[in-house]
Amino acid sequence: MAKQGKRTAAARSKIDREAFYNVKDAVGLVKGNATAKFDETIEIAINLGVDPRHADQMVRGVCNLPNGTGRTIRVAVFAKDAKAEEALAAGADIVGAEDLAAKIQAGEMDFDRVIATPDMMPLVGRLGKVLGPKGMMPNPKVGTVTPNVGQAVKDAKGGAVEFRVEKAGVIHAGVGKASFSEADLAENVRAFLGAIMKAKPTGAKGTFMQRVSLCSTMGPSVKIDTSEAMAS
Repeated sequence: MAKQGKRTAAARSKIDREAFYNVKDAVGLVKGNATAKFDETIEIAINLGVDPRHADQMVRGVCNLPNGTGRTIRVAVFAKDAKAEEALAAGADIVGAEDLAAKIQAGEMDFDRVIATPDMMPLVGRLGKVLGPKGMMPNPKVGTVTPNVGQAVKDAKGGAVEFRVEKAGVIHAGVGKASFSEADLAENVRAFLGAIMKAKPTGAKGTFMQRVSLCSTMGPSVKIDTSEAMAS
């Protein structure tokens, strides 16, 4: 614990807790403080001026990070016949229909993302109580219900990050790994912030993006100057 305490104290000493940093400097500080023995995830937290209990203030979408997430994403696809073959050719890890639904009902969920063709949704809809709480229910708004399953699988594997605002008006997401270059991380951060702005709902009033912070899995957070981030 002493070593952990010293490491944390050293990391915090490099950060002005009251300051707002530009994206480049924030990324440099967070990456520099990611000194754990594993490749830490770089995480972003965004406080939005919305109340997601109102339908016209829900924020949801997908962002294709230009430099990927650094994670290996396992993808399950509900499809049949030619569409099943298309999904497998694109790199899907699990493809099925009733058989896949039975596995999920039995608690076998060795995947991170679920994609479905539109004709499969009556079957997938019955899994809402299982997939919904895990944030994996396919939805056309984020491109996971689509006839173009091949592209959807490639997007998921290549760095597509789904986002959905939580009850408190916060969005969390991983935007890369500590092993990424500062330039690649900064590009991912800007892409993600841009996707959030594009997803601004009609019912949002006042300041939409209120606070943004960046941290690594084990490191302290750094506040980002949102006006600079969105201007560049």
